[in-house]
Amino acid sequence: MQNFQQNLEKLEAADTQVLGVSMDSTFSNRAWAEQIKITFPLLSDWGGETVRKYGIYSPKYKAARRVNYVIDKKGKVAEMQVDNEAIDPTKIVTFCERRTHKQ
Repeated sequence: MQNFQQNLEKLEAADTQVLGVSMDSTFSNRAWAEQIKITFPLLSDWGGETVRKYGIYSPKYKAARRVNYVIDKKGKVAEMQVDNEAIDPTKIVTFCERRTHKQ
């Protein structure tokens, strides 16, 4: 999350809305965002309905896997990073910047 915060200006300049989603409560998300100084919205998927629909729920850990999605304006997944690949947003930032320059 902090890596995305550090790249927020680049992503917004590339016409990208950054959202975080977790299975934690809204209260927990708000407290955590304040603690680590995140300014983009963190959404709560309390109960895990969305992570299950996206197929990223891990029954072993009873949590969502770490995933980054770029969802285009038509609602289609345009890019995805999973697990360790999703820690560094550099590829996502570059992908978004390239999409903006193609339009």
